[in-house]
Amino acid sequence: MLEKLFKLKEHGTTTRTEIIAGITTFLTMSYIIFVNPSLLSTTGMDHDSVFMATCLAAAIGTLVMAFVANYPVGLAPGMGLNAFFAFTIAAPVAAGGFGYTWQEALGAVFVSGVIFFALTITGLRSWIINGIPKSLRAAVGAGIGLFLAFIGLSNPEVGIIKANSATLVSLGDLSSHGALYAILGFFLIVVLDNFKIRGAILLSILIVSVISALAGHTEFKGVISTPPSIEPTFFQLSFEKVLSGSFVQILIALVLVELFDATGVLMSVAKQSGLLDETKVPDAKKRFNRALFSDSTAILSGSLLGTSSVTAYVESTAGVQAGGRTGLTALAIAACFILAIFFSPLANSIPAYATAPALVYIAGLMLRELTEVEWDSPTDSIPAALLVLGIPFTYSIAEGFAFGFISYVALKLGTGKLKDIHPATYIIAILFLVKFALF
Repeated sequence: MLEKLFKLKEHGTTTRTEIIAGITTFLTMSYIIFVNPSLLSTTGMDHDSVFMATCLAAAIGTLVMAFVANYPVGLAPGMGLNAFFAFTIAAPVAAGGFGYTWQEALGAVFVSGVIFFALTITGLRSWIINGIPKSLRAAVGAGIGLFLAFIGLSNPEVGIIKANSATLVSLGDLSSHGALYAILGFFLIVVLDNFKIRGAILLSILIVSVISALAGHTEFKGVISTPPSIEPTFFQLSFEKVLSGSFVQILIALVLVELFDATGVLMSVAKQSGLLDETKVPDAKKRFNRALFSDSTAILSGSLLGTSSVTAYVESTAGVQAGGRTGLTALAIAACFILAIFFSPLANSIPAYATAPALVYIAGLMLRELTEVEWDSPTDSIPAALLVLGIPFTYSIAEGFAFGFISYVALKLGTGKLKDIHPATYIIAILFLVKFALF
């Protein structure tokens, strides 16, 4: 049955190899089941329900990838997208957010999923991706990385960065137990990853949590129990803000990040696994299109369950390196996420200072994207820099995007380089300008 479903012999792999690859990928991306509830619960969402939504959305999205595309790719709520959800869309206006309720934020994710799906099936997804300047695409990852790092370091339980009335921010108390645990967790991740230990982030989260519990700083609530209810977030979407001016800006940001994240990851995994080589995989293009389709449906199911945008995970490359070549790898990943729903007490035992180092570490990885910026061209590098700086300094991915795209078009027009501007970039810049002018 497995041979018929996933064509293992054709891909030169075995059931054992595929399952090991799936477990490997799960270990490298499983930190999300602890980090995502921690972030989204700051909006007032029920922690246990978000935990369930995270596991189930990841499992459903990955199962679709397994059976529709036969790709060794894991999906889960995306880092950066969850931060945008919690700290921009559903954050109070006084805190620099849009002031949406978390139900309205879920509605925005659903609508972005519909748009993303439409772009995929019409082929416009590729048109937009090819039309965004290389430097701006690279800047998106780096800017979101800085945003994640700022969120992690400024978390009240961590306190490495704190508010300051004179300088806006300043160094916090590094002698506090929260800061010390966060620093320990960060160095644990780097050291473990340096030695190529699978699940370095997950291990760091668990080690810090155990030490914290033993020291009496947190309460250990157990490991396994009956899965909690998903009812508090299930089908709780609200579309009351669909016609508001800020909704357009949120949608642009969500769709663009979803486009860049998912497409880039799928391309990377497909290349590493040889699935784009038409000499070895006759239906390579058809399967890649199916992978794009599978990825685009995951956002819709995630929003209905009660979590931020679901996307393909770059950690899937770990499974590819372990020999994963087919959807059986994805099936194994999905099975692991389903089993994870029984570990909700463990998720409730994880303090914020155990997950914060993951945000900072991932930020460091995302900053590598800056090497792709065309620094020798000011009309490319300056908009990229404005995008990168605009995201953390305005505490908004959407505002950073606006800085980058508007300045890119303005500088290219001002220097007579009209041929460098793709229609997709024009459209995005104009939409952001309209938002600033009218709302």
